Amino acid sequence: MIEPGKSTSGTSRTWSPAPDDGDRGTVPGPLLTLGVEEEFLLVDARTWRVVPAAPQVLSAVATRPQVHAEGTRYQVEIATPVADTADRLRDELAALRRMLAKEARAQGCRLLASPSPVLPVRTPPHLNDDEPRQREQFRRFGALTDNLVGCGRHVHVGTLDTDTAVAVANRVRPWLPTLIAIGANSPFWNGRDTGHASWRAMAWGTWPSAGLPPHFASTAHYRNAVELLLTSGAALDTKMVYWDMRPSGTWPTLEIRAPDMSPELDVAVLQAALGRALVAASLHALAAGEPAPQVSDDVLRLARWRAAHDGLEGYAIDPFTGTELPAATLAETLLDLLAPELAAAGDLEHTSATLTALFRDGSGAHRQRAIFARRENLSDVLHHLADATESV
Repeated sequence: MIEPGKSTSGTSRTWSPAPDDGDRGTVPGPLLTLGVEEEFLLVDARTWRVVPAAPQVLSAVATRPQVHAEGTRYQVEIATPVADTADRLRDELAALRRMLAKEARAQGCRLLASPSPVLPVRTPPHLNDDEPRQREQFRRFGALTDNLVGCGRHVHVGTLDTDTAVAVANRVRPWLPTLIAIGANSPFWNGRDTGHASWRAMAWGTWPSAGLPPHFASTAHYRNAVELLLTSGAALDTKMVYWDMRPSGTWPTLEIRAPDMSPELDVAVLQAALGRALVAASLHALAAGEPAPQVSDDVLRLARWRAAHDGLEGYAIDPFTGTELPAATLAETLLDLLAPELAAAGDLEHTSATLTALFRDGSGAHRQRAIFARRENLSDVLHHLADATESV
């Protein structure tokens, strides 16, 4: 990925293989596809507290392969088919959300595109305890499993072989905090304001297998890092590699997992478009033989925390210089850097308009706090999230 102040290699979609020097995979063809996984909470339509209704909702939609169980019985997940355009991705997300929201209402629930339950959750949570893996996860990790009651959005960009996905990840990695700031939508957790714009990023980061991925010197380094998580007991299996970004263990994609879940479809499409453009820009850099940017792990760790704390409205830490600047300025810098890739994919107009709207109206976290401030009632926040989830 290019650094601020450096230009891209152009908008050509003709790729050529990069030299195999341990940091470069085989650069794929011009089509970068998109897929999105979205996790939702199920809340009681009267009390607004999470309810373990996932088995009933999943049973009602058992013929839909795009709907899955999640870590707890308070949650359901959708996975879109592979899309080659952002418009198609939006249509798929809208259709799946409408279907799930209808079935949730039939069970006396509301579907909530929220990273956090907002109100306190019964402890211990209702895990999917009919699965041995879930029971073992609870046995080994104890109270950390409380953080399973949180929802993210995972953007898959493909098609990428593992070597290429690892090399691309090194270039996308410095921008993960900016993606967290743009998507920040979890200021409330367990009945209180956490003082952070994305508490989910902080809570999820307590897992020993979560947080920022390392910078990988090679694919072998990546595989060794995963193996260390397994042999140390930090992860039960490769599904528990919870890094903010990883080569998918299931699909030939790079999976960007950093941002919060949000109810607005425009924000979902924005995150997907930015993810694809980051991958495209990184592929251009690979093809040009540009080295991966050298970013201090200490600076990037602090940049991630600052993004989770301030969100889009506050300040950010530039991952390349370590200096403080407005988070919106860093987001605009990212948009400028990715403009050629966004334009080539037909995503520039939507991405620019959606970011402008976020600058004007505030991030999801900002809007939640504004709604709460009117009556200081968290039910108002949950009502807003449920209504926005269904507004597709």
